[in-house]
Amino acid sequence: MMSNMQKKTDVILIGAGVMSATLGSLLKELAPEWEIKVFEKLANAGEESSNEWNNAGTGHAALCELNYTSEKPDGSIDIGKAININEQFQISRQFWSHLVQRNLIRNPQDFIMPIPHMSLVQGEENIVFLKKRFEALSNNPLFQGMEFSEDPEKLKEWIPLIMEGRTSDEPIAATKIDDGTDVNFGALTRLLFDHLKSNHVEIHYNHSVKDLKRTSEGLWEVKVHDLESGEIEHHTAKFVFIGCGGGSLPLLQKTGIPESKHIGGFPVSGLFMVCNNQELVEQHHGKVYGKAKVGAPPMSVPHLDTRFIDNKKALLFGPFAGFTPKFLKTGSNFDLIGSLKPDNVITMLSAGVKEMALTKYLIQQVMLSNEKRLEELREFIPTAKLEDWDIVVAGQRVQVIKDTEAGKGTLQFGTEVVSSTDGSVAALLGASPGASTAVHVMLEVLEKCFPEYMFEWEAKIKEMIPSFGLSLLDNPALLQDIQASTAKTLGLGEKELVYS
Repeated sequence: MMSNMQKKTDVILIGAGVMSATLGSLLKELAPEWEIKVFEKLANAGEESSNEWNNAGTGHAALCELNYTSEKPDGSIDIGKAININEQFQISRQFWSHLVQRNLIRNPQDFIMPIPHMSLVQGEENIVFLKKRFEALSNNPLFQGMEFSEDPEKLKEWIPLIMEGRTSDEPIAATKIDDGTDVNFGALTRLLFDHLKSNHVEIHYNHSVKDLKRTSEGLWEVKVHDLESGEIEHHTAKFVFIGCGGGSLPLLQKTGIPESKHIGGFPVSGLFMVCNNQELVEQHHGKVYGKAKVGAPPMSVPHLDTRFIDNKKALLFGPFAGFTPKFLKTGSNFDLIGSLKPDNVITMLSAGVKEMALTKYLIQQVMLSNEKRLEELREFIPTAKLEDWDIVVAGQRVQVIKDTEAGKGTLQFGTEVVSSTDGSVAALLGASPGASTAVHVMLEVLEKCFPEYMFEWEAKIKEMIPSFGLSLLDNPALLQDIQASTAKTLGLGEKELVYS
């Protein structure tokens, strides 16, 4: 069935994940009179990458992730990336606090919980690196309260489950900071969409976007397939945001904007081991990140995580990487082939040649048996038994491949916004740190796509995000104030929460 009637609106958001939820919530605060429509292929919000079982749930603030602090050739530690990511997470905390204070979303404990963040390494060389990293970070106001220890007795207090039954003589060390968080991005996404729905945002589930094209008036016409009725609808908008995870690249390519050329995507799937023994779950309290093995990509850093899902404490270990040609968990096996275009095929092939180590790593990961996965888990929990753990398939990540100064076909490990020069369309590509920095990334979308409104919006943005436009590092008093007030509003003040 065809419905050729064009339905006009101001803003169309494609995908009901945390990014669209964040952008929609910002726009509702800044331009409440604008009409917003959301189209989501699945039956509910936050079902793909944002879903709590499809990501690590770490509030990424570079407190424990070793890949955000690299060693320079002279042996010193570069903490620039760690500072950026921490500041970006503070922006998210401020916006979430604003929404909670205004009663726009309630019960912050449903989506954010305090949890210590730790880094764990073995071997003399890694301990030297961790100690240098600790010294570089602990003097920084953003990382205050970080502790370092290589004393086995101290480590038994911090990580009893990891230290129990450890027979290796290899030295071991850890850092710990209590200000870390576990974030249930699925729950947060659903709360934000409930808020948007109550503010007259039209949310259409089971609606798959098939095409985007420019109209003669300069609007974007979005062709949508209603999966329930079978009807094809056409909606036009002044601005379109493509925020559908792995589904973003194919839709960006359909826009035909010059900025969409020479970009490819490489899908990587993930698996986690989930503990089914509640006694073990209770013996661990923290997110403990290790070091990626030599030759392994940064997304493969092993970590043992306390999670809070459906108001219950859980324990996850992973990720193990896998490969499928799908760009979404619910995608098609033809996604990867379909994304190859005349303008990006050389970019993609160049990446294939460059990234032989990644290819080899993925093949090895795909071939892993459960026993081999157990061996990796035993590096964290020496006494682990296979019957206590189940395997959960996590979300699909599409790593961006593009031509950069480093050469053709360079694999990008971050999150990036691609927008047209006139700012009428923007797409979000890439993976980690993703959801944790959603508010920062969506403010970037506003700055790129609505420059003419930024002056008018600035006061309101600063009301929601007091540090907007400022460096928290250069304003330690503001940083202290923000950390204290957001911790109070979000219920993160108590260092230790007893949870059933």
